[in-house]
Amino acid sequence: MQSQETCFTPFRQAVDAISRPERFTFPFYYDPHPLCVQAATELQQHLATQDQWQHNFGLNGETGLVIGKMFGVLVVENVRGELGYLAAFSGKLANQNLLPGFVPPVFDMLAEDSFFHQKQSVINGINEQLERLESNPEIHELNLALTAEVEAENQAVELYRQQVIAGRKKRKMQRAEAEKSLNQADFDMLLAKLSRESVGDKNRLKALKLYWQERVDLIRGQLTELTDEIGRLKERRKTLSANLQQALFQQYCFLNKDGEEKSLADIFRDTAYQTPPAGAGECAAPKLLHYCFKWQMKPVAMAEFWWGQSPKSEIRKHKNFYGACVGKCQPILGHMLQGIAMDENPLLSNPAVDKTIEIIYQDEDMLVVNKPADLLSVPGKSITDSVYTRMKQLFPAATGPLIVHRLDMSTSGLMVLALNKKAHKNLQKQFIERSVKKRYQALLQGELAQGELVQGELVQGELAQGESVPGEVKQQSGTITLPLRTDFDDRPRQLVCREHGKPAETFWQVTERGNNRTKVYLYPKTGRTHQLRVHCAHPLGLNLPIVGDDLYGDKGERLHLHAQLLELTHPRSKQPMSFSVDAEF
Repeated sequence: MQSQETCFTPFRQAVDAISRPERFTFPFYYDPHPLCVQAATELQQHLATQDQWQHNFGLNGETGLVIGKMFGVLVVENVRGELGYLAAFSGKLANQNLLPGFVPPVFDMLAEDSFFHQKQSVINGINEQLERLESNPEIHELNLALTAEVEAENQAVELYRQQVIAGRKKRKMQRAEAEKSLNQADFDMLLAKLSRESVGDKNRLKALKLYWQERVDLIRGQLTELTDEIGRLKERRKTLSANLQQALFQQYCFLNKDGEEKSLADIFRDTAYQTPPAGAGECAAPKLLHYCFKWQMKPVAMAEFWWGQSPKSEIRKHKNFYGACVGKCQPILGHMLQGIAMDENPLLSNPAVDKTIEIIYQDEDMLVVNKPADLLSVPGKSITDSVYTRMKQLFPAATGPLIVHRLDMSTSGLMVLALNKKAHKNLQKQFIERSVKKRYQALLQGELAQGELVQGELVQGELAQGESVPGEVKQQSGTITLPLRTDFDDRPRQLVCREHGKPAETFWQVTERGNNRTKVYLYPKTGRTHQLRVHCAHPLGLNLPIVGDDLYGDKGERLHLHAQLLELTHPRSKQPMSFSVDAEF
């Protein structure tokens, strides 16, 4: 078992000149304290030079499975009053839970004496049985035979059904002709004969169906004998897995500064999740705090950073600092940080309280305003100040919802609002039908190359597809089509997701380069949450975050994204209208 001494790391460089923070870090949104920056720098130096273990971070052109990692540092004061730091990684590293210099997991599933191994070995045995049973070639052969037999049955029954229909039609014609030419006695005899023929056809169809049903049931029965055991094993595996998961939830128990311990099951019981999400408790922050409290240390400040290539779905920059994830960590840290004085949550304060909205255009039907950065479009959970609330106060006689479309809180620029229901319906329809033209200005963090050498030649032109890959030319303009969905474990961040994401399309055009910055026009065809921010920052997009993007790039004074142009049709006069306000950056 690792001890306090093996995980507590004294600073290698003197930090006496750095003042300690008065309060502990608010873990979900912060500027890293200088002590944490120093600790992270030392840990990063260790990661870059150590040779005790190997992990493919994808930083040196490695091939194979690349897995970047979130690391955390917790500056602490130990029981002897010494200042140092603890280090942790999220999940496993180099396929291990325990590595020298890093705090251990709250519960080590990989320990040899762990009940997890015993329970998992039973599940693994079931998996082996299932693999053996499901690979039985007889199952495949019977499935093919069953498909062929059902098809033959359908063809045979349908063929005879057509014959029955033809017979019915023929008998109908016979009745019609006989009614004109036969006397009553002969006509009655003919009707009886035709009735017997009809009953015979129905009986033969019934017998045919029964014949084929017996043949199909025979094969289906043979197949069921082989697959029933598979079904029973899968049901048993499901039950064992669920029981094992619940047992794990009880084993993951987290301390706070008062020594109070709570399990994952207890922590998440009263949340919207109720059941802990996958990976809960394995992040760096809970590991660090649990170890700190276990060894009676005092937490001073905390920060987490990404090391390695960005995942395909997320946007994570090498060495960038990030807040703890909301979905997995917020309930856990809510328990662990009880009673600790923390920095205020900056997301609860209104950064736009002193900013004004400029009205660009106004008539009896609509408004066009220039929204300042950091003002909400509509009231939020914690902040009610917004374009909606301010315009509602200015135009109390307005009817209908007012808001036709939205801009992200961090984005500045043009918004159109409707002052009556009829105008709102018309304008909203224009946005739904995508007849409204929108153009954004953005300043990117880095210089987008004009062209790259491809097979020895400098290629110029437009990029037809936005999915850049190494060696592909980056041009003056192009289209990015990366589908997006919400990161449910870390709202409001968005993920690129081929399987469940909604289509998102952005046309981009470079307007200026220089000073390690690129100015671009962005034309969103769709309007997904954070679409422009993700399409700029993602490696398969422009791979350059927007300056000041605190979610997908580096935090700054403001997000340099501005809704510059808006073209639409007036809801009453039907005349085309165009509005433009340049960005201040």
